[in-house]
Amino acid sequence: QSISETASLFLRERYLNLPQGEFCQVTYVWIAYCGMDLCYKTRTMDFTPKTIADIPEWDTIGQTEGFSTEMPLAPACMFRDPFLLDPNKLVFCEVLKNTREPAESNHRNSCNKIMEKIKELHPWFGMEQEYTLLGVDGHPFGWPRLGFPKPQGTYYRCVGADRAFGRDIVECHYKACLYAGIKISGTNPEVMPSQWEFQVGPCEGIEMGDHLWMVRFLLHRVCEDFGVVATLDPKPMTGDWDGAGCHINVSTVQMRAEGGIEHINKAIEKLRKRHAEHIRVYDPNGGEDNKRRLIGCQVFSSINDFSPGVANRGASIRIPYRVAQNKCGYFEDRRPAANCDPYAVTCAMARTCMLEGEEELK
Repeated sequence: QSISETASLFLRERYLNLPQGEFCQVTYVWIAYCGMDLCYKTRTMDFTPKTIADIPEWDTIGQTEGFSTEMPLAPACMFRDPFLLDPNKLVFCEVLKNTREPAESNHRNSCNKIMEKIKELHPWFGMEQEYTLLGVDGHPFGWPRLGFPKPQGTYYRCVGADRAFGRDIVECHYKACLYAGIKISGTNPEVMPSQWEFQVGPCEGIEMGDHLWMVRFLLHRVCEDFGVVATLDPKPMTGDWDGAGCHINVSTVQMRAEGGIEHINKAIEKLRKRHAEHIRVYDPNGGEDNKRRLIGCQVFSSINDFSPGVANRGASIRIPYRVAQNKCGYFEDRRPAANCDPYAVTCAMARTCMLEGEEELK
């Protein structure tokens, strides 16, 4: 690091350690109107909020039918702030229109309504978020400036300076999530160099989307400190390099009970009948992003086929080996792209597998 960078780190720590009296910094985080980017801004409160009900609404600038307009930010869930530290808070918000209807990018609202309908099923979700680290120039972090690293195959869950690129970032992000109170359950290097994965869950109902979006915010924020970019592009590198997904693990109280494999198989058959509809929901561009990733080779199923299998990571739907042996547990849908909206994905999963006679997926 240069002297200026070292001094910057020292000064930042010095100012962050200053007492703030009875005041609390509350950072509002929300999904931008494009539906993929995250935004934030911070306000001062003269007390420390204890619950989400203590957080007032705020507003942001959005796009409605081509015009810029103020849009309310409705607080939805609250976390500890791992950057400004206690007592400061991070608050994830829904974006509304002035009519109080959800903004186009707000899939949380409709998802929450569905989760309320199926709450007696106690649906558990776990999502495996893959991502790729890039330099600010868009070049994969740690890759040679000219040419390419060794072919993939030796990077998956490995250690070593020539295999694991960006471990400091990953471990700092993990600790930040734990401090915030997010249900992060693990992390590992992925198949392509500079590609990593973290897992969130199990979360019940709407909590899955809340936690995954906030983990994404923390990831981008930690990467900012390191001068690195995290991309959720489902296929960040062309050629014989793995894409990035966001696999979802699903169960209900019936699936987790003895003999639950019957309910798992029924859910899979329902998913088979709505394969094309789910593909349209599993990335923000109606399936176009997944076309670059679900190519029917490496460990990816074909976007055109539906293929369940036991312990088969090349299938659309995987039943883990231990689930097949125990005849109860959960299943994994490997089709969602890395840049999917978890609210849209969990909502689609609930509509198809846990409700009868629901309307078509949005």
